[in-house]
Amino acid sequence: MDTVHRPLPELPDTTDPNALVVAFASNPAFRAAEWSELTTPANPYRRPVRPDDLAWVKYHETMPAPKALRLSALLGHRMLRNIYDLESTLIAPADGVDTVNQDRADFYSRDNRVRSALARPVLERHLFDFLGDSGGGDALDLARAAVRRLSENTPEAARAAEKITGAKEAAVFLLIQYHGLMPAVREALGRAGVGEYPRHLDGLQTALLGSYQQWIALRSSYRELLDAAGLAQTPSAQWQLLLGTSLARGNHLLSLAADPARLPELVGAAIYLHLAGARDTAALRPLLERGLGSGTNLAGFDLGIGWSVDLDEFLEETLAALVTSYGEQASRAFGRGFAAAERLHDLWDGDLATQITWADQIELHQEYAEKIHRYLEDNEIVVDLDTFVESEEETSTTHVHNEHRLVMIEEGQMHFWNNVTHKIELCTGDKILIPVSRLHGSTVLSGVCTYHQPIIPDDLLRKIV
Repeated sequence: MDTVHRPLPELPDTTDPNALVVAFASNPAFRAAEWSELTTPANPYRRPVRPDDLAWVKYHETMPAPKALRLSALLGHRMLRNIYDLESTLIAPADGVDTVNQDRADFYSRDNRVRSALARPVLERHLFDFLGDSGGGDALDLARAAVRRLSENTPEAARAAEKITGAKEAAVFLLIQYHGLMPAVREALGRAGVGEYPRHLDGLQTALLGSYQQWIALRSSYRELLDAAGLAQTPSAQWQLLLGTSLARGNHLLSLAADPARLPELVGAAIYLHLAGARDTAALRPLLERGLGSGTNLAGFDLGIGWSVDLDEFLEETLAALVTSYGEQASRAFGRGFAAAERLHDLWDGDLATQITWADQIELHQEYAEKIHRYLEDNEIVVDLDTFVESEEETSTTHVHNEHRLVMIEEGQMHFWNNVTHKIELCTGDKILIPVSRLHGSTVLSGVCTYHQPIIPDDLLRKIV
């Protein structure tokens, strides 16, 4: 029986940027997650976006840099990845069951393509314009300075991993981010390599296509590594556990690859990934060895882009070729892409470090919550508070908060999660502190669950904890 896409609401006023984003997110394939959809290994088109939050999360202006880890970034990058995957990525389902067929029809529908084309520039402006126009200067000087910075500093995530007790949980979470990031990066480079290149850019085209070919060569080892962690290869299988910063790094490369006029910028971003990838791969492999076992085949773990080039020679020749084709502004564009990739990388590194540390210290954050609650009551301090009454199996699609919050269960029971490895049971009277920008979700287990979320100002949290 043929499956047809379900009709979407009429298009809104196209002069309202927020309405365009809401219209795109209204696709049934992006509906809020149900209790059984913590992971979706059989359905690559099921991409929960948490569309109800778009009633108050706005996209009409550039996201300020300090808010790059907030909810608008997470939801925005979820939608933007859906747009890039919809436009030009082949995603073949492993299993053609009915739910997959219906979501595929909705995902690839003509209506969804129209909405994606309207929402894309709105989201790209909001999510990327904060990166600015920095990064000018000589390309070799930029690269050499980055090499020095990288060699002098261990990644934050690697430093955090050394201190955690739940190495398996952290290793699995790292691989989820890897799975959400590197296929997009390699695809972006391969996509940019397909086209009509003049002779003087043959070397660059070979490098771009070679990156994707090398990724295909890693595919068997990559699948083996995901299997060792109990993860599925389906592109969106662990969708709800992807950090916004993991999506952002991949989306940045995909946005550049989708605009042929920005090839010099893409090359700048690729060079930074080439430099940072080798260091990060070496620094984070010990976590995978601790968490998955020293005998695990780690050949499929590579945060680089597969380039084996002499940096000085490649940069000199490539930049000269880019200037020939794109003019002197190619040098500045290269620097802009390089600086943007570095900034997004550093945001990701810090975000990953903070997330795995928090997830490893849930009992401590339950103690913090008790301490904060006592302090508020003893000192008769009133803070803003949200109250929720939810029914059995009601599920909160993973999200982040723009402020520190407590979760306090007045009555009932829920599962709270921040990984695919386990769920945390919260019952009547239990409390937990969720710091700003920490990814989490929940499902109600009892017939009814009533819980409160006091909002804790930053200065008050520092005073109490």
